Amino acid sequence: MLRYVLTVALAVSAAPALANDSVAELGTGGLILSRSDAVAMQSEDLFISPEKVTVDYVFHNNTDKDVSAIVAFPMPDIAGDPEEMPAIPENQSDNFLGFEVTIDGAAAKPQLEQKVFALGIDISADLKAQNVPFNPFGDAAKTALAKLPKAVADDWVNRGIIIENPEADSDPSLNAPYAPFWQLRSTYWWRSTFPANKDVHVSHHYKPSVGGTSSVSFFYDGKFQGQYANYKTRYCMDDTFENAIRKAAKADGYPKFYESRIAYILTTGGNWATGTIGNFKLTVDKGNPQALVSFCGDNVNKVGPTSFEMTAKDFYPDHDIDILILNPSDSAGGDAN
Repeated sequence: MLRYVLTVALAVSAAPALANDSVAELGTGGLILSRSDAVAMQSEDLFISPEKVTVDYVFHNNTDKDVSAIVAFPMPDIAGDPEEMPAIPENQSDNFLGFEVTIDGAAAKPQLEQKVFALGIDISADLKAQNVPFNPFGDAAKTALAKLPKAVADDWVNRGIIIENPEADSDPSLNAPYAPFWQLRSTYWWRSTFPANKDVHVSHHYKPSVGGTSSVSFFYDGKFQGQYANYKTRYCMDDTFENAIRKAAKADGYPKFYESRIAYILTTGGNWATGTIGNFKLTVDKGNPQALVSFCGDNVNKVGPTSFEMTAKDFYPDHDIDILILNPSDSAGGDAN
């Protein structure tokens, strides 16, 4: 895959460098079909921005018989590990990405399957027995944990399901002596019929998990360091992109940007006939015209003030999509996300 990076002019501010606080992005992808040699993906139109991800598919049944298949949308796993802070758009909801889907223009009602694990062991039944909600970041789960019988709480601590809340002593008003430590795995799924020799249009959208830092983690003290080697490979940063960062850092050695990172899992959806996408289009929108954006892709073209497009025929998704956006830290919304 060719390396491609896009940059824009930037204004250098004299604001002091921000602390390098960080939240992790959760990699999310598209739809997965149960294995079928009859249903081909004729096209996929993928749009990714910090505000939303939309995907429009056209599936075609190449046979003379109707085909019934399971279609699934795996949500990213989330875990109540206090050492990691994932970016969760709607942390009080089981549908924490706001996922919605339509089939031939009509809203679908997918089923949600959720399981909870601790140390790799399914402990869903344990939480259900104590009426503890599965979402480890929801206030309802923490409230339920405060009501656990002591014998149950002690057992769960020993089994790695919960931990003693490190914030309870500093803020007794939290009334939450225990914090979730389990992992939640969620999948939306539905049964879909693909009529013989016909197209089926499926669209879905959700709000992505956008990780980030409050400053640039790979350039400081006037040089590339820290996460630089990893970022250069992952986001295909080239000389033009790097020179823009150097220019922004001339005043004091610190470029006045904050990072936004988006990860899209493209490689898991190959269970259609031929395993390729007939017509594939990717549009990346960076949001802020003054931002810098870098990602890997072939034959990418700028199609708007903030948007960039890549198209391909008979596309085989052998790489996931990682997008790095650097927004000026003196612009609106300059805090880490």
